[in-house]
Amino acid sequence: MKILLVAATRPEIGLITEHFKLPEKDFMQTPEFDILITGVGMTATAFALGQHLSTKYNLVLNLGIAGCFDRSIPLGTVLNVITDEFAELGAEDRENFISIDELGFGKNSYTAYNNLLSESVIKLKKVKGITVNKVHGNEISISTVKARLNPITESMEGAAVLYGCENTGIPCLQIRSISNYVEPRNKAAWQIGLAIKNLNEWTIGFLTNT
Repeated sequence: MKILLVAATRPEIGLITEHFKLPEKDFMQTPEFDILITGVGMTATAFALGQHLSTKYNLVLNLGIAGCFDRSIPLGTVLNVITDEFAELGAEDRENFISIDELGFGKNSYTAYNNLLSESVIKLKKVKGITVNKVHGNEISISTVKARLNPITESMEGAAVLYGCENTGIPCLQIRSISNYVEPRNKAAWQIGLAIKNLNEWTIGFLTNT
């Protein structure tokens, strides 16, 4: 099985590239898997996938850290994001938000379709994520998006990857590790190092045993 690993930044998967002794490039190839570093955000992700995504891959594995709306989930937890939504794609109607599917111009929610029976995947908690251009750091906007979409995680790339996979018919998986809670910006409380360590260790195990 040939896998394409997709991550926004090199540090998020640095331990993986070190483990497999890969060069520091935006696109790295091995016989079993390739790694694509897209850059941060939906636009950079879509552009990079447009250059490299193809049906030669049996699976796309989207990796990264994420913010979490649920404080019962410990920082550093690795999660399986099975659905992801473009949270801001639509229109404002005074105090209300109209999604792009309600407008009739497309859809905003995508699912990570795959038939993986790997124990390492099955044991992960399945959650819903949202993809944003602006990460939330304001109590009012946080409360609003929680009431409207009830997400567990937020990232800046996830739904773009699932969009690309759905439109090319390629199975996909989005795995994210929690680096911070979604709250007014509080860098002192972030656990980025722990999140990256846990994400990379999970991925190395997955790649080694798949």
